[in-house]
Amino acid sequence: MPKNSTRKATSPAVTPTATIRNMIVCVPGDLPRESLTAHQLDRNFGVQGTLSPRFWASPALHLWQRSQMFGLRKGRPAYCAGGPARLLDLTGMRHAAGVGAGIRHQLFSRAVHGTRNATAWHVYEARHLADPQQYPWDTAVADFIHQPRVNAIRMHNAATYGAGQIRLSELEMYQAGCMAYQHHSALTALAGDALITVEGAKLAPASDAMADRVTYLEQANRLLDAIDPDQRLLAVAL
Repeated sequence: MPKNSTRKATSPAVTPTATIRNMIVCVPGDLPRESLTAHQLDRNFGVQGTLSPRFWASPALHLWQRSQMFGLRKGRPAYCAGGPARLLDLTGMRHAAGVGAGIRHQLFSRAVHGTRNATAWHVYEARHLADPQQYPWDTAVADFIHQPRVNAIRMHNAATYGAGQIRLSELEMYQAGCMAYQHHSALTALAGDALITVEGAKLAPASDAMADRVTYLEQANRLLDAIDPDQRLLAVAL
């Protein structure tokens, strides 16, 4: 290296925070039902959101048990915002989410056939956050959407409506393979994007990177698998 040369400073790595659209709350047993209405969520849990009909009620739910549910709707399956774990069809939710993910992955495979794996958005976002002057937001967006695989997905979505669309936010999960995407969808169906334990601790992925999402899903689903059947769960959309 020449004596007069200077080493260019390297910008510190920046990890974008995870996108949290929905949250699962483990409700303490001593908290009265009146404290679980939407306008009380911020006061009791520090969550600014609304109750979300995310869970499936058990198909064996008796008429007298309906009062224990939150936001119960008619239908098969009957959606609700929550209730005691023993009255929720968590197994059915996981299975259905996995089956639906398998169908979506088939659509993904056909839509992107012939294109190379694309770099996930969070990589470009992190580069922008590390040096906004040298790598502006508009440049990051352009670099992401100009990838052939991303354009193939956008074209598919432009011609498709409803459940047949492919979420670009799940690109990294799709590219991990059909089985991995099915597992990811099944586990996310129960755990959402974040979880508040009955003790008040918050679990959430460190970022939108798949590795961080997997770590969160491992922790959250292990906790949900071990909860007391009478533990009340609540789904909140943020």
